[in-house]
Amino acid sequence: MIKKVAATSAAAFVGQSLFNRVSAAEALLSDDMKGRINHSVCRWCYGDISLDDLCKAAKAMGIKSIDLTGPEEWPTLKKYGLVCALTQGAGKGIGEGFNNPKLHDELVKSYEEVIPKVAAAGFKQIICFSGNRNGMDDAEGLKNCAVGLKRLMPIAEKHNVVMVMELLNSKVDHHDYMCDHTKWGAALCDAVGSEYFKLLYDIYHMQIMDGDVIATIRKYNKYFSHYHTGGVPGRNEIDETQELYYPAIMKAIVDTGFKGYVAQEFIPKKKDKLASLKQGVQICDV
Repeated sequence: MIKKVAATSAAAFVGQSLFNRVSAAEALLSDDMKGRINHSVCRWCYGDISLDDLCKAAKAMGIKSIDLTGPEEWPTLKKYGLVCALTQGAGKGIGEGFNNPKLHDELVKSYEEVIPKVAAAGFKQIICFSGNRNGMDDAEGLKNCAVGLKRLMPIAEKHNVVMVMELLNSKVDHHDYMCDHTKWGAALCDAVGSEYFKLLYDIYHMQIMDGDVIATIRKYNKYFSHYHTGGVPGRNEIDETQELYYPAIMKAIVDTGFKGYVAQEFIPKKKDKLASLKQGVQICDV
């Protein structure tokens, strides 16, 4: 009888162990996602993980896109059935952007070269930046940005690629950056006057600069074609360690009818970075 009980207990243990492993595996499948948020993740936050490994993990978690990748990386994404919802930009980076008329010719040339590559890969958006103020007032900077960006709208429209300017904080991370408030970015969209120029609403950055995240999303969502996450303060995990409640923010995004992508762009603080990423996706899957 003892042997029989022991054998039964062992079988139950093995069965339960198998059940736990299967359940854990099933929990990772994209079929379990609610489907109201299109999930992405920013490549640069996981630089010490190979792109192949990141793609495999992302696919298992229900992530559909790897943000901020370039042409040399896109074949790897496609190998795993992933897209790049927001590609790397062209030109000179964050600090030197469209608010400087002296850079317009160079910026236009570089974007004219990259936009067709984005379209050929089947992708729809490319990032761009305002540049730093360097003593320039906001009104002049807005006017200059509009002039430069308007030059690119015909090629963006031709290739069906949206140029997306990122809203960044100038208080903590990107001192002197001009496109640092939602209101300014929205005014720039109006000045450019094209559906092929939109904003990347980075929730981390704009919590620092504007606050009122949900109210801002409700008011300005027509200008946003992409979202990024990040914990405040510190830009780490979007869990209970920070001040934003992401499920409510995601529900507000869904309520606007948004059909684009939300990308995790926090810097994992925990040792198991992929576990942090999975947790972030689960928190945002409303």
